[in-house]
Amino acid sequence: MMSSSSPPQPLQASSFYTGFTKLCKGLAVVLVGGFALLQIFPSFLPYLALIPSRTIPFTWNLITAGYIEQSIIGVTISTVGLLLLGKLLEPLWGSKEFLKFIMLVNVLTSICVFVTAIALYYITRQERYLYTPFSGFHGVLSGFLVGIKQILPDQELLKIKAKWMPTLVALISVATSFFTMDSVSYLPTLLFGMYISWIYLRYFQRRPETSLKGDPSDDFSFSSFFPEFLRPVLDPIASLFHLTFCGGSSESSGELGDHTYDGYPLPGSDSIEAIRRRERGARALEQRLAAEKLSAMGKLEGTSHEGAAENV
Repeated sequence: MMSSSSPPQPLQASSFYTGFTKLCKGLAVVLVGGFALLQIFPSFLPYLALIPSRTIPFTWNLITAGYIEQSIIGVTISTVGLLLLGKLLEPLWGSKEFLKFIMLVNVLTSICVFVTAIALYYITRQERYLYTPFSGFHGVLSGFLVGIKQILPDQELLKIKAKWMPTLVALISVATSFFTMDSVSYLPTLLFGMYISWIYLRYFQRRPETSLKGDPSDDFSFSSFFPEFLRPVLDPIASLFHLTFCGGSSESSGELGDHTYDGYPLPGSDSIEAIRRRERGARALEQRLAAEKLSAMGKLEGTSHEGAAENV
């Protein structure tokens, strides 16, 4: 078992191809199957993707759009991202909470995209906002990055610390949007996916270890997604989130069990909870990597024994 002072271990290359959960494999089949269905029956796109002008009465688009990829690049990124990020988060959250997170982020992101598209149409009078087919799993994928930032902030993904991955992905997506017209079909979904995920994890996700909601730690605040020099400007804005979702009370995210007095958190209690959460995440990750290593060694030993028996 890893001590609290031990740095998180980088994922081994061999572990990238093993340890995928059954739920993630099932969802990957859904993504690949949805893409294949569109290739066979292209006319199904208006009934499955989110097209704001057709969402009423086709309201099921708010659900199906998140699982429909329109390009081979999109389905590849979504499938690989689901398998790799899912095997980090699902063991820590549990299958039920993991699936709940996906469904919630998917639906709320679609609703936000729909409302934004309608608003942009009335502001700009450009019909492309009404007839662009929005779809893809990238809203949930960006939400996964927010979840990993919360639980395993120092874990390296592609040699970048996980706590900076949501910010980096958002910046790259916004930057590329200035050079391509296709950005309108993916950028809102990606950004709303991050935003909805942060709100849920920050204020509403129930923590089984304490039966309380949310994550009030400073390391998961809204301003933590931005560089240090911007935080004095963003912190007053971030306080509006707390007033909106908690009503200025500690009921949702401020109370911390034994670390409260008259309903108010004691100094340092947020950091204590954040440290405990990260330690649990790091321990779970190390245990899973150790189990995969033992499994791989067992297979190698079995292969060597079979080879020796054949030679005899």
